[in-house]
Amino acid sequence: MLTCALYLPPLSPPARSPSRFHLRTVGGRPPVVTRPTLAPRPAAEGEEAQDPAAPLSPLHTLYISPLKALAVDIARNLEAPIAEMGLPIRVETRTGDTPSSRRQRQRRDPPDILLTTPEQLSLLLASKDADHLFSGLKRVVLDELHALVTSKRGDLLALALARLRAVAPGLQCVGLSATVAEPDDLRRYLVDQRSPDPLADLVIAQAGAPPDLSMLETTVPMPWATHTALHALPEVYALIKAKKTSLMFVNTRWQAEFLFQELWRINDDNLPIALHHGSLDVEQRRRVEAAMAAGKLKGVVCTSSLDLGIDWGDVDQVINIGAPKGSSRLMQRIGRANHR
Repeated sequence: MLTCALYLPPLSPPARSPSRFHLRTVGGRPPVVTRPTLAPRPAAEGEEAQDPAAPLSPLHTLYISPLKALAVDIARNLEAPIAEMGLPIRVETRTGDTPSSRRQRQRRDPPDILLTTPEQLSLLLASKDADHLFSGLKRVVLDELHALVTSKRGDLLALALARLRAVAPGLQCVGLSATVAEPDDLRRYLVDQRSPDPLADLVIAQAGAPPDLSMLETTVPMPWATHTALHALPEVYALIKAKKTSLMFVNTRWQAEFLFQELWRINDDNLPIALHHGSLDVEQRRRVEAAMAAGKLKGVVCTSSLDLGIDWGDVDQVINIGAPKGSSRLMQRIGRANHR
């Protein structure tokens, strides 16, 4: 299946993404967990306990994302206004791509805002510095919450949130999500088990411009058995030329490599087309992301590594090659366009 999504300019600048709703705790109370609250980590033998009079950690905001690329993109979007206003706020990311030297330094000298993933958060909470590291934590932001709570990563995150509440009482939680069939499931996830209110408040943002969806017609009939879209390459290439910036989503890394090579084989105009998937070197991925954010690329062939939350204003076309695993993922991919 080959689908194409084109976008018209919105009547007004949309919120962070179309049809996104925000979940927050009720009355400023700490959010819910789906696991019993864990007791504070006791000091191990030979380890000094946390001094109650010691100064709190500067880390006050924790942002948790299901994707490394999303955490890096949000950090980039935060650093620009912070630098322009000259605010004394330090923003850093901590993912599987972060060098070990920086990870160790972050435990000793944490930033004001840390953007990370559920797995890295669990590793931080298992360290001996956890009590001090999160002692000043005031809020947690959970982005793309629907992609977290419906999987085993959601269970891991629930345990981590329980530990955070034990270390930082009064912690507040904000959830960001979209394309959710049952919002109440996520609202329950954010409310404390001991709270008399079973659901968090629901704030629905105004939707952006509606997408223009169409099936791509090809001159060559579609083969009976194929998932490479090789027969549609001329039409895909023409779409890339016609628009400012395009994202081409495929389902596997092999498909991404194959489509990227075939597009460059017919790229007589030398259009700047890049490749992005999880197996590429971190420096190469970061170069592609930076170039895309700067509007220097005509198109990117990518996998699910870019289908959540990425906000690149120049993307005005999404081409989906092959059927994704679910309709919600297709909607997420369509939502990568028109972030102006």
